[in-house]
Amino acid sequence: MTLASPSGRSILREPAFLRLWAGTTASGLATWSMPFVLGLAVLDRSLTAAGLGVVLAARTAGFLVAVPAGGVLADRHSRRAVVLAAGALAALATPFVALGLGRSVLLMAVAAAVVGAGQGACRPAFQALTAEVVDAERRQPANAAITLAVRLTTLLAPAATALLAVVVEPGALLLGTGALWLIAALLPPRGTRTAEPAAERAPFWTEFGEGVAEARRHPWFLAGLAALSAVIFTGYSATGVALPLAGRDLYGTEAVLAGALTAYTLGALAGAVLVTRRRPREEGWAALAGLALYGFAPLSLLLPLHPAVVFAAYALAGLGIELFNVPWFTATQREIEPRLLARVSSLDFLLSYGLAPAGLAFLAPAVDAFGWRPVLAGCALVCFAAPALAALAPSSRRFSAVRA
Repeated sequence: MTLASPSGRSILREPAFLRLWAGTTASGLATWSMPFVLGLAVLDRSLTAAGLGVVLAARTAGFLVAVPAGGVLADRHSRRAVVLAAGALAALATPFVALGLGRSVLLMAVAAAVVGAGQGACRPAFQALTAEVVDAERRQPANAAITLAVRLTTLLAPAATALLAVVVEPGALLLGTGALWLIAALLPPRGTRTAEPAAERAPFWTEFGEGVAEARRHPWFLAGLAALSAVIFTGYSATGVALPLAGRDLYGTEAVLAGALTAYTLGALAGAVLVTRRRPREEGWAALAGLALYGFAPLSLLLPLHPAVVFAAYALAGLGIELFNVPWFTATQREIEPRLLARVSSLDFLLSYGLAPAGLAFLAPAVDAFGWRPVLAGCALVCFAAPALAALAPSSRRFSAVRA
């Protein structure tokens, strides 16, 4: 497997991007490992199940609060400086999460909120820093390499955590995630952008509003973000809530849940590789068609089909989400005004990531009220319809206002 640019040289052979990629990977490992480490703490009874929920909710809240602030700061200052500060903040707060194990859920929740804030602040900064470190013609393979790393961390982080837990206590594992955040803070290179003069800075909400105004100038961006948010609100929530219920009621085993999630990750890996080799002319429509593939995931659970059908549907969903993600990130870096890129990216992360927990909270009572089959049918319909409607928006054909 290669991640070659149009010039034929692998993007991973570029030292500056390699440092950025490694830093992003470290942040992904830290992000995905923490919930599993805390789950192990529940198993050894140093944390209750209710405490786990409180700590993870606090981390999510910190993330959502910090994302818009991180976008504004990354456009005000050096993006490298924001990554450094955000990663260091998460690294410094992580030992207090470990210190609270078995002692204070409140301390753990406060520290986890700070960790989440560091995670949220660095996301738009990483996105904007990629556009500075990588030239325009190589951004698609660069974004594919980053998303490959993200998918590998989702696959490897739980297994690595479980193996390490055999010889290491949960508290020490949490300190390990803090070390990963420190690597994420220190490793990325400097970008080409410098900080804006302090005299030219407007109030925070005014600057964030400039990012919203820039997003509104691009109909393809608003339509694509609406479609992505709808798919995450319904399809992702179906995976989180309905898949375990269907596995229990239809198949009587949790193996279907594990197999479907593994198939999803493997499909996403295949999608990230495929998108580096194939660049359709109508890249916006192709990306939205990939996003619509997520509808097969809830659709596969409506009837008691063979588990292999469920696995295939989730592999298609994973494939499609990366066929969307990589061109989406690349188009955002290409089309959005550079000085506003982090703010627009923060709007993307705020809505897409923010609606994920809201969808989970909505879906559980909906399943109780209507049953999981009608809810799954509705989720599948939304996943198919939202990208199709987004494709009707002006400029969505190529994710660009400029005609080819």
